[in-house]
Amino acid sequence: MLLDRRGLVQHVMVGDGHSIGLPDWGRLRAGRGRLRGLRCLHTHLRNEGLTRDDRTDLLLLRLDAMVTVGVDGDGLPGLAHTAALAPTGDRDPGDRDAGIELLDPQPPAQIALDFQEWIREREAALARDTGGQRIGDRDRAILVSVTAGRSARDLQIHVAELRELAHSAGVDIVDVVTQNRPRVDAKTVVGSGKLDDLVIRAFQSDVDLVIVDQDLTPTQARNLGERMELRVIDRTQLILDIFAQHATTRDGKLQVELAQLRYLLPRLAQRAEVSLSRLAGGIGGRGPGETKLEVDRRRTRDRLTRLERELRALAGQRENRRRRRGRRDVPVLSIVGYTNAGKSTLLRALTRTEVHVADQMFATLDPTSRRLRFPREREVIVTDTVGFIRDLPADLVAAFRATLEELADASLLLHVVDAATAACERRIEAVRRVLRDIGIEAPELLVFNQIDRMPDGEGEALARQHGGVAVSALRRVGLGGLLARAERLLWKDDEAWRDRPGGLTAGFRPPGPHPL
Repeated sequence: MLLDRRGLVQHVMVGDGHSIGLPDWGRLRAGRGRLRGLRCLHTHLRNEGLTRDDRTDLLLLRLDAMVTVGVDGDGLPGLAHTAALAPTGDRDPGDRDAGIELLDPQPPAQIALDFQEWIREREAALARDTGGQRIGDRDRAILVSVTAGRSARDLQIHVAELRELAHSAGVDIVDVVTQNRPRVDAKTVVGSGKLDDLVIRAFQSDVDLVIVDQDLTPTQARNLGERMELRVIDRTQLILDIFAQHATTRDGKLQVELAQLRYLLPRLAQRAEVSLSRLAGGIGGRGPGETKLEVDRRRTRDRLTRLERELRALAGQRENRRRRRGRRDVPVLSIVGYTNAGKSTLLRALTRTEVHVADQMFATLDPTSRRLRFPREREVIVTDTVGFIRDLPADLVAAFRATLEELADASLLLHVVDAATAACERRIEAVRRVLRDIGIEAPELLVFNQIDRMPDGEGEALARQHGGVAVSALRRVGLGGLLARAERLLWKDDEAWRDRPGGLTAGFRPPGPHPL
């Protein structure tokens, strides 16, 4: 039986000697530290006390209490075992029984507990233990990833990248849940058993949201959210949130909003399939107008149209600037690469200018251009662009296509690679794939950065293996060699300057910067 706090029976379930089906009793009562408002009372035919399933149901459903009554050989009531959720300052996510308090078993007739007072005190203690959400607090999250046919090493790489993305978004990672299965579950991503474990961990860790590495369908997102009664987002939503945080120019903000609305629109359409439309006509279909969902969809499409129009106007302005730059015949060095590979640090080191640098993914969102003067009064324009990432969301690529198309005017691409990462080769291919997708075919020079984080000689050997150059933009190491290679690729016909004593290969100290 399920009883509410007034002592009234809300549900009666009858099972067999092996299992019992539980009803759908709705969502959790609102508020941090709140319980379900229902307590479960049931019998155990073999007098086994509180079982692991009892403890799991108590945690999963956040019941007020779980009470089991044993049955003796004559069919009479035995001892009553009671379990309830208890505030624990440091819950161990690996212990499924963490946060459970067991009361002393007693015969049912001898239990003298004022349940109303007892449950009020317990819920108040849970609320104090949970603590209020203060303005400025960082969200606490659990990361979830499924192998879906990938190797264990690939899974580790993906989880490490997801952790880095969460850090860039200002999220504290409390726990990581992974599952090895050939494909994601069509309804809930993870299997039913792992989902139960995930719900328990989320309660014990007191998290605010769950971040899933795989892109969620609207159905999966809805099922997970209802099952866990928490915010559930996928990798694409996390990246969109980072972009929204880092966009500073009007161009960048418009592109981020466009990508967010494109992501949202099909999810509105998915919900429309189960909505009650008032525009259908016919018997039972006539009504005063649109449903709220249909209004949301129409407004979203209208906003998309407006954003696309504004972005086309801004794209035209960028095209005019590129034409003026082309008439001056100034070569362009475009810095591209995986996010957080050190592109902005390299731009700052080459031009001695102040540009925003942070150890975060997508710290640079809006393109930055600076002028660099080579010896013998040669000048180039160096541009820093948004970083790439594996499986870059299609909506982001489409929204930023106008910005990325500026790479087509590059005389040379400086492809910056984090040489110290274990996924070096994968990241190189991920960047090249994005460049191919947007039709960029400019010459490329691989720049293996952050060699200061590697043993002596390894960075240089890696660069030689790929025909690139090894640098440490932070320590300003190898920049002379980088510019010497760039010079040979930009001005192949000028052999005399490249080979004369004291040229760029003899050392590097750039002159004063000239910001555009």
